[in-house]
Amino acid sequence: MRFATFALLLGFCSAAEVADADDAADAWKALRAGGHVALMRHADAPGGFGDPPGFRVDDCATQRNLSEKGRADAAKIGVQLKREGIAFEKILSSPWCRCIDTARLLNLGTVETAATFGNVVVLRDQREALTTGARALIAKWAGRGNLLVATHGANIQALTGISPASGEIVVIKGGNDRAEPVGRLLLD
Repeated sequence: MRFATFALLLGFCSAAEVADADDAADAWKALRAGGHVALMRHADAPGGFGDPPGFRVDDCATQRNLSEKGRADAAKIGVQLKREGIAFEKILSSPWCRCIDTARLLNLGTVETAATFGNVVVLRDQREALTTGARALIAKWAGRGNLLVATHGANIQALTGISPASGEIVVIKGGNDRAEPVGRLLLD
């Protein structure tokens, strides 16, 4: 990690690259052990933050959706997780189409939606209630396996303080509401 910090100071690599080595090793170890929650930001969905005016959660045609790159990236991430032997006992998603599509394209199991992972940018008047609900759900996760949640970057930031890249996974310990990051995976 010292080299990575030194390299960052010299401008040889980005902050994301610095986080990769140690954070990825910790994330893989945690997911192999089980009992963790993988908070995944949806894959690439161009158009900034939020959704176009007049969008409807029940109509994908009115929302920002995954790009072809985002669709391909989600499928590749699923393959890599399988190759690493990572399984998920349960998969939850924000009700937004870009999150549901990301979770389904991983091809890791059945995807259920959970309203508490709805977009806190769009639902800013509900941000506190959504984040509290997400923390409670994470605190209840006592499965021997892992829980995967496909959600939005702003939701992950509200829970962990980390603003993840598209498709990035922030791993936290299940069974408590502190949502302290254990590691991060930026797969490609």
